[in-house]
Amino acid sequence: MPVQLLGAGEIRALAAELEVTPTKKLGQNFVVDANTVRKIVQVAGVRAGERVVEVGPGLGSLTLAILETGASVTAVEIDHRLAARLPQTAAAHGVAPDALTVVDADALRIRELPGDPTVLVANLPYNVSVPVLLHFLESFPYLERGVVMVQAEVGERLAAPPGSKIYGAPSVKAAWYGAWRLAGTVSRQVFWPVPNVDSVLVAFRRDATPRGSEQLRRRTFALVDAAFQQRRKMLRQALSGVLGGSAAAASAQLEAAGVAATARGEELSVEDFVRIAEIVGSA
Repeated sequence: MPVQLLGAGEIRALAAELEVTPTKKLGQNFVVDANTVRKIVQVAGVRAGERVVEVGPGLGSLTLAILETGASVTAVEIDHRLAARLPQTAAAHGVAPDALTVVDADALRIRELPGDPTVLVANLPYNVSVPVLLHFLESFPYLERGVVMVQAEVGERLAAPPGSKIYGAPSVKAAWYGAWRLAGTVSRQVFWPVPNVDSVLVAFRRDATPRGSEQLRRRTFALVDAAFQQRRKMLRQALSGVLGGSAAAASAQLEAAGVAATARGEELSVEDFVRIAEIVGSA
């Protein structure tokens, strides 16, 4: 039997059964439109036989859309009620028992994923979206690509180029792992409850070759954090605490990396930050 998706009425019934009251404060906005979840899966290019990890499957609307393609899913759910109910929902909608694995855990704490999934597909709430994405990319090198639905502010920042107004630490850290792009908008009306903010799809593809070692990543991220701690500050000041303890010492290392000491963090690409981190490591 083919996989059947959840309808809006069924989603509300499931929420009532589990005594789940979606709240905007926690970012609990369930997608109640079948076309939207299919669009997310299509943008992600999910194919039959692939293993997909979904973070925060909730009641399972996006989960079933992924499974409909013939892919298998590792679903990570922090809410014990939702994690326990999801396999039952999947079975009732035509999903084979071995196609879905549910991990009842906090996505920010897990270090292993059953099945070594290569694709990430998720609807992530505002407060954890960036930490979850960076944790998964750091912890699971076999993740090759993904599409996530996030608040527009988050998605635009992740995909922002150097020099733009919204470019920041998340932009640089995400770029360490690969290329990011905005991949579509999502109507507020497909959510229950209807949110007060816009949502977008943001897609990523991991670079074929890692940018550097874990040690280099840590040094780079420390520089990024310092550079953006006080926006619009010259690097010789912003990085003085991590580059020798003074503006003069920082200037010398920045110049050695080919970066102007008077530049600001908002102007630097991830490659620029990596060059500085390499100089720090060789000092």
